[in-house]
Amino acid sequence: MFMKTQISFGKPVVCFALLLVMGCLPPALAAEFLHTQGENIVDEHGQKIMLRGVGLGNWMLSEGYMWRFGGEGDRPRKIEKIVSDLIGPENAAKFWHEYRAQFITEKDIQRIAQLGFNSVRPSMNARLFLSEGENPVYQDEGFALLDNLVRWCKASGIYVVVDMHAAPGGQTGQNIDDSINDEPRLFMDPKNQDRLVALWVKIAKRYKDEPTVAAYDLLNEPLPERTGAEAKYKNQLEPLYQRITTAIRAVDKKHIITIEGANWANDWSVFTQPFDDNLVYQFHYYCWDDPTQLKGIGQYLAARQRLGAPVWVGETGEKDDTIYWGTTDYFEANNIGWSFWPWKKMATRNTPYSYQPPENWRAIAAYSRRAGADKPSLAVAQKAFDELLQNIRLENCEFFPDVVNALFHRVPGKVEAENYGHEGLNHSYFVKDAAAKSKYYRTAEPVPVELAGDSGQAIRLGANEWTLYAANSPDAKTYALTVKVKAENAPVKFQISVNGDQQEAAADGQDWTELKLKPVKLAQGANQIKLSVKTGAAEFDWLEFR
Repeated sequence: MFMKTQISFGKPVVCFALLLVMGCLPPALAAEFLHTQGENIVDEHGQKIMLRGVGLGNWMLSEGYMWRFGGEGDRPRKIEKIVSDLIGPENAAKFWHEYRAQFITEKDIQRIAQLGFNSVRPSMNARLFLSEGENPVYQDEGFALLDNLVRWCKASGIYVVVDMHAAPGGQTGQNIDDSINDEPRLFMDPKNQDRLVALWVKIAKRYKDEPTVAAYDLLNEPLPERTGAEAKYKNQLEPLYQRITTAIRAVDKKHIITIEGANWANDWSVFTQPFDDNLVYQFHYYCWDDPTQLKGIGQYLAARQRLGAPVWVGETGEKDDTIYWGTTDYFEANNIGWSFWPWKKMATRNTPYSYQPPENWRAIAAYSRRAGADKPSLAVAQKAFDELLQNIRLENCEFFPDVVNALFHRVPGKVEAENYGHEGLNHSYFVKDAAAKSKYYRTAEPVPVELAGDSGQAIRLGANEWTLYAANSPDAKTYALTVKVKAENAPVKFQISVNGDQQEAAADGQDWTELKLKPVKLAQGANQIKLSVKTGAAEFDWLEFR
């Protein structure tokens, strides 16, 4: 956990450690260019920077699932058609201008910095920057939005990773790249690659002297395996990356370039050797298994050693607090930064912020589910879209502090028992049968993780076995402590140690019990928590600090 986390004090994240524990806004400081140094990302003084970011999804590229739309509204061009069909082209144009002006504002960026993130990754649609058709022209809107974002991030002291989420022609042939007909035409038509290269050169020329821009993310999640696209075109991927990089380097020799593997960023077999000395390799990490598993990242660690370059997780999220804590802790223990996806979303509670669907949104969504569906009236649709423009404003969104606390391993909140540290046997845990493997969650490790009914998963510890945790507190503060425990053979005696201060407790019954223990004092910043069983055996679900 935080025992291996590297807290960096380089600009523009000088105050990042204080951000984590105090929640204060960083001062607006002159940014420093980032570059790679072995397996690390460092600033101009050689100070290590671990990028902990958040993705700005659904802003410059609308995704149907975030609108709760169906197949007729699963990608930007289809969503735009629905809006135009319902309220007319003129009103639709006004709507989109206002939507993009309100979805992400300087208030969002200030809040992102205040919460402790040190970077953002805006997902961009090339259509906002370059028109389609035989004679494409550059569009002012996309560049104006990106300029604003860079300016806001510069003022708040955080970095921008520029993400080409939808390239000309589409790099996936799926809805997420706004493809016209579910084909990865970036790899089917050379003119689309020419346009992509030219667009990246234009972006690089614009920001070549701007250190607030941390990196150029050349292509998001290219060539999925399930559609056959990877098998057909993956031999083009690394050469395309090399071509774009060569073109960028002709105008910009400073910025990091980050590249993603095939098959949703995660197949790195396409990478041979680094073709640039300022390159970061990127994978994406989602845990949608049921029961949840903390999936291993050994293949990326091995590739990092082979490639001799930093690794970054460009997307992770879309699940729950338990896995958020577990994954970001796992990444950081292995010297890997991350970016959470996404910043805000409609009618959810697993993102930092959520906005409410407008009245009659069900009717709008129903229209998106199949061709020929009943069409809401102009009055109903206009009212819904007007209300949406209000709901997406940060001040009208609902904040979920537990999500952010989990990402940064903070209390108040729950420390799930299965999220012990990653230092290994005799450092983060001790169990007698170290050769065993857990059936659930952390299946490469010997601490037994069991299913715990509706409450998720729990660990089992016997006499003289223990697990070690770390949690951050924003202040030196006394917290109420509750432990959820079930005795396997009563009575069970166990001990909680917080920064060396110990208290003992007993569990008598074989049903799950929430035991309220004596309050504990946590120091500001990182705290070490040890859970150990003295006699008997028990399952532990979580420790809660309030």
